[in-house]
Amino acid sequence: MKAANIFICEGQKKIKLGDMNVSKIVKNYFTTTQTGTPYYASPEVWRDESYSTKTDIWSLGCVLYEMCMLRPPFSA
Repeated sequence: MKAANIFICEGQKKIKLGDMNVSKIVKNYFTTTQTGTPYYASPEVWRDESYSTKTDIWSLGCVLYEMCMLRPPFSA
């Protein structure tokens, strides 16, 4: 989740999420899944560990920080 993927629908008082992009990376003939944007990637993702709802909460925290401060929380 990132700020660019959160859409506020005018007049409907709804918030929608979009662009649930997942990419595949090929290394040594093996495919792995890469998710996330560096600004919002959790420590688990950077350590190539499995991710869970904790990763989503991390990303949400980063988005909320960016909404309040008008800048990403980290330099990626």
